[in-house]
Amino acid sequence: MNVLLLTDKLAFGGAEIYFCKLENRLSHPDIDFTFAASTGELEKNLIHKDRFVPLQLGKHLQNLNRLKKIIKEKNIQVIHANSLRMALYSIWLKKTGGSPVRIIYTKHNVTALEKRFSKMFTYVLNHHIDKIITVSRFEQDNLTEKGVKKEKVRTIHNGVDLEQFTFVPKQKDDLFKVGILARISPEKNHELFIRIAAELKDLPNARFYIAGDGPDADKIADMIKTRGLSDRVHMLGMVQEPQKFIQSMDVLVLTSEREVFPMVILEAMAVGTPVVSIDRGGIKEAIREGETGFLVPVHSAEKFSDVLLSMYKSDEEVRSEWRKEGRRRAESEFSLKKMVDETVEEYLNYR
Repeated sequence: MNVLLLTDKLAFGGAEIYFCKLENRLSHPDIDFTFAASTGELEKNLIHKDRFVPLQLGKHLQNLNRLKKIIKEKNIQVIHANSLRMALYSIWLKKTGGSPVRIIYTKHNVTALEKRFSKMFTYVLNHHIDKIITVSRFEQDNLTEKGVKKEKVRTIHNGVDLEQFTFVPKQKDDLFKVGILARISPEKNHELFIRIAAELKDLPNARFYIAGDGPDADKIADMIKTRGLSDRVHMLGMVQEPQKFIQSMDVLVLTSEREVFPMVILEAMAVGTPVVSIDRGGIKEAIREGETGFLVPVHSAEKFSDVLLSMYKSDEEVRSEWRKEGRRRAESEFSLKKMVDETVEEYLNYR
């Protein structure tokens, strides 16, 4: 059996990291895998370079012709698309190639097509895609409410690499360290993170750390300075080893305007760092309230700071149980192995 995996580009992002994880870990004695994407900074993470087909960003006709040739040469039976654009590529390739290729589409985020032309989006999925993988049950329910056939949709949660994101017991520290790890862009809502830090300015040993970079970095830096928080809020830029950053935090915070099922929550659980997150998308499928973290229903700096203050006042025994339960849950429900095994199951359905 021959499977082709596609994603747009190997730039830093959730779908692209997911693609790289599959490239690294997919293995089955009855399946040969081929991978294709436009190049980017994540290309260095690929292991099977001999199976990778580089595409050209924006050169759609050239890419389609190259993929059409690959499908014929390698007798591809299943295409696994990791973006809507790649799903549309796959539909065109199937229609013009004359081969009975099956199409699996993993939906990682909300697309422009479904927002503007919901009925067209539903029609495309129902009539041209064989299987849709969602990364949360929340997103699965959204699709079926739009009219996508229930039998076409399956949730396979994102999986965390438990060998990379190892559990590390917290060392005693006088500081209470609160972190956020996200691209610094409007949808991640770092402004709320700064307002939370301002709410807790009277907590003398609280420190706040921002890991990541992005288009709003200068704006956030100015906000920190304007509010007089430069000694309490620290911008670290891009971190090369995210697991070490998360391990070093007492709490990880998620303030996003919208989310589907963010990997960073699973990574925090795996290393034993409890999470305080806005309640959006499928986040509640990972966080068990009061056991592995806490959910905040609205984007309120006061409500976030109340939860953080309560955590700060908790004794070490309670904190230790949050950390251990997070790791246990990551191991049992959200391992990378589980994600890969369930994905292979879908391929084998078309053997």
